[in-house]
Amino acid sequence: MTSTTTICSICSMTSNKKQRLTIFLDPKLIKLAKAQAVILETTLTSVIETALVKFLPEEIIIIKLP
Repeated sequence: MTSTTTICSICSMTSNKKQRLTIFLDPKLIKLAKAQAVILETTLTSVIETALVKFLPEEIIIIKLP
């Protein structure tokens, strides 16, 4: 049996390339996130990206079985 291992790491995300993503969120959550972006003088994208980085583990190992 052969498997393929892929390691995904937040540390390896050094590129400034961004990818568009469409998601559906509660309007109240969006309003809070936008308000936080204004308070921090940053973008909504930056607020959401920071939240995801804090929430997700630093490394994920994906093993693909045949």
